[in-house]
Amino acid sequence: MLRFLSTLGALLLLAAAAQAGEIGFRRIVIDADGPRPLNVSLWYPTRDTTPSGPVGENRVFVGVPAVTDAAPDHRSHPLVVLSHGYGGSWRNLNWLAGELVAEGYAVAAPDHPGTTTFDRDPTRAATLWERPRDLSRTIDAVLRDPALAGRIDPDRIAAIGHSLGGWTVAALAGARFDPMLFARDCEDHPSPRTCGLSDELGLTDPAIGRDMRDPRIKVFVTLDLGLARGFTPDSLAGVRLPALVFGAGVDIGDLPAALESGWLAEHLPPETARLVMIPDAMHFSFMQLCKPGAAALIEAEDPGDGIVCHDGGGRGRAAIHGEIAGTIIRFLTQSLPPR
Repeated sequence: MLRFLSTLGALLLLAAAAQAGEIGFRRIVIDADGPRPLNVSLWYPTRDTTPSGPVGENRVFVGVPAVTDAAPDHRSHPLVVLSHGYGGSWRNLNWLAGELVAEGYAVAAPDHPGTTTFDRDPTRAATLWERPRDLSRTIDAVLRDPALAGRIDPDRIAAIGHSLGGWTVAALAGARFDPMLFARDCEDHPSPRTCGLSDELGLTDPAIGRDMRDPRIKVFVTLDLGLARGFTPDSLAGVRLPALVFGAGVDIGDLPAALESGWLAEHLPPETARLVMIPDAMHFSFMQLCKPGAAALIEAEDPGDGIVCHDGGGRGRAAIHGEIAGTIIRFLTQSLPPR
């Protein structure tokens, strides 16, 4: 009997794996001839049996196995849009996209012009209010064309962002930024890491105070965000969406989670917001896995940047990722239930 149950369990696991399918991946350009062309990466469930290969991999970072340009499957899926940090790219949350697709989500991540690895144009960087709009444009494109990432359930859309991407998804959820509030806070907490970005990101421009909310977003997740204290308490109190706020317990210097993620969670409605502090995570622990020797390789080329491969405790980054992904997936399952 035990052998039968063991065999039955194995068969059920195989059936579940077959049901999950593979990860499809493609890259597109939105408004290629417009003033702000948007490079977008897409991950989605597929039945394509073509052998997968790593995407988002390079000399220092580990990729995710996926079938490039595979056809999406025919089911309807919830959508998650991802927003990278300042100077980052779609690769940074590639690992999380893979975990989400395995759970049945379609995922889309734009490279934000002006603040991405591939485009550091200062004029575009100084229009921070365009970042939430990048996510809205991405949602538009994916909803409009099911051939890109499959059929999307328009009532089950989430946004997740790391660092400046966390700021981006909070703004997309309805948080309003006040340049004067931010300036006053910088007098009380003069942090070069955040306050020093005022000119680069256009944080004194009145345009940044506009309403950037997209009502299609039903839940949001921030991963050790920055610039949170520029959001007005009144606007945060009015954000009624389920929110999951992660903070890194190990400060990399001048970016304490208590004054960023903690402050955000404190001012969001307590009945809909949850703060999760990860004691042994650093700011860059939310990024992709580093290959062995990657920190030294990065440090040799760009002194000081090797910190992106450092974590704060005894656990490796893979274990930290496991905790983050598990918490996010449980949160999304509860907050975006199938209809």
